[in-house]
Amino acid sequence: MSYLRTFLPWIVFAVLPSGQWQWASLAALVVAVAVTVQQRKSGAGFDALIIELGSAVFFAALTVIAFADPHSGVHDYSAALSSATLAIIAGISLLIGKPFTLGIAKRSTPREVWELKPFIRINVVITAAWTAAFTVTAAALAVLAHAGSAHSTSATLVQVAGFAVPMVFTVRYVAAVQAKADAR
Repeated sequence: MSYLRTFLPWIVFAVLPSGQWQWASLAALVVAVAVTVQQRKSGAGFDALIIELGSAVFFAALTVIAFADPHSGVHDYSAALSSATLAIIAGISLLIGKPFTLGIAKRSTPREVWELKPFIRINVVITAAWTAAFTVTAAALAVLAHAGSAHSTSATLVQVAGFAVPMVFTVRYVAAVQAKADAR
């Protein structure tokens, strides 16, 4: 549930009609702000809101561009830019030693394991997988946009895979690590 909530603004943006991209970006901005406010009220720290905060900044900028010039060339590349932004956010979180998944994992993990090296390492691996998926997705979407297929079924499939593959990896990787720990 945490990942769904984290990526909800991006999902909202992806499922709304691309012909109404200014409204889709505004809706995603509203969702990003609402999720961030709701999570802060429920006690989430800023370390658990890295993607949410980055989402709000991205969609604020995209909303301004979309309403200022609804026919901007940015529109065709907005899906690629979305994935590239997520890749940058996730990559920076790794570079500064605060993998974005760490804050999400802390929501469902006992406090006594938060500082353990295996817990941190698991989140580095998971965040690296998400970063790679976002990077590959951004590149594929940019190629499709350049080919004039930014709003095609292929682009939709790439976007879905860009979230589904790392989600499945996360679930399976965590299950494998837990099974290995239980076997000891």
